[in-house]
This record gives sequence, C-alpha cells and structure tokens, in this order.
Amino acid sequence: MAWFQLFIAGLFEIIWAVTLKDIDSISNIKPIVITMVGMIISFSFLSIALKKIPIGTGYAIWTGIGAVGVAIYGIIFQAESTNIIRIICLALIVIGILGVKFFTQQKN
Repeated sequence: MAWFQLFIAGLFEIIWAVTLKDIDSISNIKPIVITMVGMIISFSFLSIALKKIPIGTGYAIWTGIGAVGVAIYGIIFQAESTNIIRIICLALIVIGILGVKFFTQQKN
C-alpha cells in the first residue's frame, strides 16, 4: 500500500508542478488553488508512504515521478522538445526509479 501511496503522491506532484506555471498573478485564483491542493495532497501521501518506505528511496522515487511526469506533460501539451537525447535521459530516470524501487529493502 505504501508504494501505491507514493505513486499517488507523485501524480499530485505533477499536478501542482504543472499548474504552478499558470500562476501569473494573485488575482488568478484557480491555478493557485489547484497548486495548493495538489501540494497538500502530494505531501500528505508522501508523508504517509514514508512511514513504510525509507526516506531516501521514497523521496527519489517521488521526485522522479514528478520530473518524468512533468516532462511528458510538456512534450504532449506544451510542444516541448522530443529529441532523442532528452527521451533517453527521461528513460534513464525511469530506469533509476524502477531500480531504486526494486532493489531497496522495505522497512518492516
């Protein structure tokens, strides 16, 4: 269950990071609210997951999910670069996430 909670935390990290870019003034409240709610949910699930997952492992995976997710969002919705080096680097992050997850002992 902790790994699923960590995954949810990563998904909400993507949400708040993407909406953070849309904040252009204090009068545009919608992206501010979405960002804040995303942060609260993301950090809440992260803190719950870290009760069972080692902090270094959890944090690395959480940030990796967020980094890759935001990059994929940028490619799909913001027409960001899809050059082969960028894709390879993102794939290496995913490989790192999987490596950290599968080669780390979970606390009992």
